[in-house]
Amino acid sequence: MSIYVGNLSYEVTEADLNSVFEEYGTVKRVQVPTDRETGRMRGFAFVEMENETEEAAAIEALDGAEWMGRDLKVNKAKPREDRRSSYGGGGNRGGNRNRNY
Repeated sequence: MSIYVGNLSYEVTEADLNSVFEEYGTVKRVQVPTDRETGRMRGFAFVEMENETEEAAAIEALDGAEWMGRDLKVNKAKPREDRRSSYGGGGNRGGNRNRNY
């Protein structure tokens, strides 16, 4: 499972996050998503810890904590949702209103 870390400073790096979270256990991976067009950090990240006990300790300690001038939002990451529309995708969402029956 991953930890979602939100409301981050746009100056934060993976190394910064790694050093903060390693105080609570072994950090397996840090992901800092960037905007595709600008390459700029998007203000949130994901951190994977060695086990759930370490994740819980990090969440408990860091949620709401001030870091780099911002109050962090730290919680368990939700599973990524499929981005495709549940409507079956594509153009004619108005149904069959132009057909003669």
